[in-house]
Amino acid sequence: MSFSKVAIIGRPNVGKSSLFNWLVGRRLAIVDDVAGVTRDRMTHLFQEDDDYFELVDTGGIGINDVDNLSDEIEQQIQFGIQEADLLLFVVDARDGMTPLDETISKRLRATDKPILLVANKCDADKYDIASEEFSRFGYGVPVKVSAANRLGRDDLLEAVVQRLPDVVPDSVELSEPEMKIAIVGRRNVGKSTFINTLTNSDRMIVSEVAGTTRDSVNVRFEMDDKAFVAIDTPGLRKNKSVRTDIDWYGAHRAQRSIRHADVVLMFFDSSQRLSKVDKQLLSYIQEHFKPCIMVVNKWDLMAEHMPTQQWSDYLRENFQSLWQVPIAFITGQSGRNVRKLLNHALMLFKQSRDRISTGELNRLLRTAIDKHPPPIFRNRRPKVFYATQVGVQPPTLVLMCNDPQAFAPTYLKYLKGFLHDQLSFGEVPIRLFLQKRDSHGGGKRKNGATQSREDEVSRDQWIEQPEHEDQLNQEDQSEHENIESWEGDA
Repeated sequence: MSFSKVAIIGRPNVGKSSLFNWLVGRRLAIVDDVAGVTRDRMTHLFQEDDDYFELVDTGGIGINDVDNLSDEIEQQIQFGIQEADLLLFVVDARDGMTPLDETISKRLRATDKPILLVANKCDADKYDIASEEFSRFGYGVPVKVSAANRLGRDDLLEAVVQRLPDVVPDSVELSEPEMKIAIVGRRNVGKSTFINTLTNSDRMIVSEVAGTTRDSVNVRFEMDDKAFVAIDTPGLRKNKSVRTDIDWYGAHRAQRSIRHADVVLMFFDSSQRLSKVDKQLLSYIQEHFKPCIMVVNKWDLMAEHMPTQQWSDYLRENFQSLWQVPIAFITGQSGRNVRKLLNHALMLFKQSRDRISTGELNRLLRTAIDKHPPPIFRNRRPKVFYATQVGVQPPTLVLMCNDPQAFAPTYLKYLKGFLHDQLSFGEVPIRLFLQKRDSHGGGKRKNGATQSREDEVSRDQWIEQPEHEDQLNQEDQSEHENIESWEGDA
């Protein structure tokens, strides 16, 4: 489905990304005092009341990129201008009119696109007055806003909607994406090239420069008349190599993308050995119970030198706890096996939402216990009374038992392995809880929460904890509070 596009255009450091985040109500784009942070086009489907349009954040016009990617950034800006139905020309009321603003004004005038002039950083009367000088550009009186202080949002949105055609025709029903796919991996494994192949366009900047992609970028595409969202993430690096705020934010955006995705594609370069970063990423994916496919990319470089089984064995040896995770071999640049990969990802997504009846689950569980009873614990054999599925994404099972502490981690691992072999969701992670049944047949709860032996074990022994988890939780909480605050202002 095609939506009207509104592109945010302007010179570096006028607050384009801050404006983008403020309008969509989420901190999607990285905001930093360093000029040139935004490289790729950041897009988000904006929806408020009956108004729909795709908002596009672009890089700063006239930036001299430190990695010599100025031409690639400029190309992305030009794509954004060409595809837009409306251009938001953002200027800085505090700095006043600059020669670069005048150059951009002339360039935009030649496009014959509708242009809405937006004066940002108008958080005092003197800046409101100063912004009037931008009327000389010939686009009318600027709409005065302050993204940092959340001022002028209603006026801006009203002006945007007035200048757009009917955004969503009455005969068209807005459809949600079928699935959100996060593409993750370390630097230069071909994630952005894969996105460009999916969309059949130069949607992302592709370069041999490590760290070209700095932010998580949501890209909407269609396959078989169904809408999907692919999330291109920054390539991660070792913690000791994270030296700047941009690197730090990029890493945390990638982790957030994993948490919000339905399926994660973990990319490897077929010509490179596994690294510590690969292991940390897969550990994070495993900790959050995300369906995952290990994708060996650039296989055309290695196809003549080794069989796929050798690479598969290499991955299985290094990630033995992820034995149920499928492995795919693709060439992202040419598109070889890409469609098969997406179909498999869709199958995993459906598995993660599958349910099993209580009767069938208990029959399987009884078979597993009869085949291999739990070890004796304090002179008693632990008992499982019954089991039930209480949730999906991931499939979540609760086992009612006489003593959760009596089941060793190795035995829980055996039960999960047995269930993986027998259930319809055999390729996705299963979350398993043990709950003590009290004398009345109910579950014993502690502080209002279900007791879980596996929860304790998985945090302490099974899975390597990622660093800065507290900061990640604080970021999500802060983001939630900001959204509530913005909604209150609106």
